[in-house]
Amino acid sequence: MKKTYSEENYLKTIYHISKSENKVSLKAIADALENNPASVIDMLRKLKEKELITYDKTQGAILTVAGETVALDIIRKHRLWEVFLVEKLNYDWHEVHHIAEQLEHIHDEQLAKKLDDFLGNPAFDPHGDPIPASNGKMPVYANKRLSELEINQAGKVGSVRDTSTPFLKYLKQLNLGLGSKIEVVDKLDFDQSMVIVIDGSAPKTVSSKMTDNILLIID
Repeated sequence: MKKTYSEENYLKTIYHISKSENKVSLKAIADALENNPASVIDMLRKLKEKELITYDKTQGAILTVAGETVALDIIRKHRLWEVFLVEKLNYDWHEVHHIAEQLEHIHDEQLAKKLDDFLGNPAFDPHGDPIPASNGKMPVYANKRLSELEINQAGKVGSVRDTSTPFLKYLKQLNLGLGSKIEVVDKLDFDQSMVIVIDGSAPKTVSSKMTDNILLIID
């Protein structure tokens, strides 16, 4: 059964929220999609009728097996397109999300497989997010938030939790990208900001908002 763009976006959003929240509430979905609750309720009813989710106020929205399959397929295509745009068309990592949002809805069944093979079957997108395999299996990547490190601890940037354009531009200004080595020099009790060294450069002070959105690979 063919899904509309809107239905696919809802399923993808429910999947993402479910990975960080115990309950996918109506409010969480409305906030994520910047939509009004009445419209969200109407869409959840449609998705429930198509047996793509279950929903009640107590449990929130839960993807069925069929719903999760659709969500992972969209996420897979989105992240493959991001790899293509960065590696083959030389887009910067902060430029690709909105373009991939459009390309992810192409429904040709062979396109994702051919794109995956063309790119060499990448396991992660340009932001370090895992790319689901065609069978839905997600690569496992052990990451730790920079904010969790103590003084003198270090790690390499594995992914970023915030993929918004302003945040990615900020990281570019810091000369920080995937694979950058970060060492913690100091932690400030006042506001939980950190003094860090990036790839051996001069120490920089960064906010707790920044450190909470950087995920590291610890050697």
